[in-house]
Formats: sequence, C-alpha cells, structure tokens
Amino acid sequence: MFSKLDPDRVVPPPVAIMVDGRTLTVEEGEPIAAVLLREPPFTARTTPVSGAPRAPFCMMGACFECLVEIDGTTSVRSCLARARAGMVICRQARRPDPLRGIAE
Repeated sequence: MFSKLDPDRVVPPPVAIMVDGRTLTVEEGEPIAAVLLREPPFTARTTPVSGAPRAPFCMMGACFECLVEIDGTTSVRSCLARARAGMVICRQARRPDPLRGIAE
C-alpha cells in the first residue's frame, strides 16, 4: 500500500522489531505508524464497539486512530513512537484493560 519515496537516500541502521508476532527489519527511528501502513493488514487497531478497522490518519498524535500496544503498554500513539531494536508491537483488537499493569 505505502512505500518509501526515495530509495537512494542515506538510511539509518536497520533494527529488528516484532509486529503481531512477525519479525520485521525497519529503519531505526522510523515512526511505528509508518511501519504499520506498509504491513498488512495496514491498520493499527479495531474499534472496541463495532470491531471496525482503524489506521493511522493524522500522523501527528491528534486523532488517536493509530493506538497500539508497545512492549506491553496499551494505547500508545504509534505515530509518535519511534522504532528501536527489540520493540514488541501488537495491533489493538479490543478495549484495553484500564487496570492492566497496576499492582494490587
């Protein structure tokens, strides 16, 4: 669906990240939303009520359509998160548990 515009430019070093259990090699510092727009199913999440697919839209953190789980933290705006080695990203397919990660 999306691809890089200038394949001849100098690129940052590649890093390995996991997206929904698949290992991908991406540019270090690349926005995670850009990675999701290139990788099927080209979405970031589904809505909690209807299950409709949602994809990154504004790419500047205003619309919240790009929410994903990154390294166990839910509802992270993927347009503001930058790729670094070893990241584990999951597309959100349900409403996140608001109490997850809070010690009892």
